[in-house]
Amino acid sequence: MSVAVAHQASSSTRAIALHEAAREAQRRGEDLAVLHVVESLDLDIEDAYRHSLDDEVTAALAEIGATGVPWQLHLATAPHDVADTLLELTEKAGAGLLVIGARRRSPVGKALMGSVTQTLILRADVPVLVVKSAS
Repeated sequence: MSVAVAHQASSSTRAIALHEAAREAQRRGEDLAVLHVVESLDLDIEDAYRHSLDDEVTAALAEIGATGVPWQLHLATAPHDVADTLLELTEKAGAGLLVIGARRRSPVGKALMGSVTQTLILRADVPVLVVKSAS
């Protein structure tokens, strides 16, 4: 088993979700599966993008003293349904827990746009730990 974390480079909650997932992986003695989904990715820059993500995750794990946590990056493209792609990656990674970051949204924002977080909570076959920043 592993602990999976939904990772998004532009998200304000990415660091807290990654930190919490690493702590949970350490506590359980399991690997960490970092799930990163992008809308599209040019094959010419895929290696550079993957390397950049590797550096970011390595630095974040070092920041919390979790350098000993074995982890693997799972990178996928999903032009339309990010939630379904994250659920597929969670299953492929053999995860027993999915950690996701959440941000505050207004009631109107919730009504107008679908929520990846809500879809993951409702459809995941594994427990989902939702973390958010204090602000």
